[in-house]
Amino acid sequence: MDIPIRIPQPCVNFKQSNEDFIPPSVQDRIFHFSKENVAKLKAKANAEIGTNKISSLKALLSHFWKCVIRNRRVDPNEETNYLLVVGARPRLQELPDNFFGNAFMPVIVTMKAKELMEQGIGNPAWQMNRKIAAVTEESFKNMPASPSFTILSNSNTLFTAGSPRFIMYGNDFGWGKPIAVRGGSSSKFDGMLRLLSGAKEGSIDLEACLSPQTLEAMANDQEFMDTITV
Repeated sequence: MDIPIRIPQPCVNFKQSNEDFIPPSVQDRIFHFSKENVAKLKAKANAEIGTNKISSLKALLSHFWKCVIRNRRVDPNEETNYLLVVGARPRLQELPDNFFGNAFMPVIVTMKAKELMEQGIGNPAWQMNRKIAAVTEESFKNMPASPSFTILSNSNTLFTAGSPRFIMYGNDFGWGKPIAVRGGSSSKFDGMLRLLSGAKEGSIDLEACLSPQTLEAMANDQEFMDTITV
């Protein structure tokens, strides 16, 4: 297969955290969060911290992060990570309005499993808030010019792609409006989460790629199941 965009090998900084890493078997599942349940999570997170600055999305991601780590039964003293991507468009004044392509910067929030379990969803959501708020135009300009590819095999890391802000159900290419939106197979690994707008206004769909054992445990986790729409 021909590659349309070739990156010169000397320009690529390739890091692999574990050369013997064997991808585990994973499954996909879609979790539906209604507008009402998302609002409850947001109110809960803000009440725990005593603020009104935590968004619905950060509250939801914090809740899901906690549920996954709890059902993976991670050692309380182990560190867990949540990787988020921060958009450049509202931060880079020099970026043209007609810029075509993705422009973002990854940030990682790190907490020990016991902290995540003991502190509710408000604190991890607040940590996300702080990390994202710290990203400025200068942060983007100081990013390395050469591309860097890293394979992370840490089973305690979650990654998020997509956004519920994208209008997924309003497009009609001549076949009628979509009845469902799903991610492709290009990034299926344990801990990959994809955010989508739900079919109903204000709802959020979260496509989770996790181990079968974790998904089974989450299905039996009543605290988690009470927050989703079946």
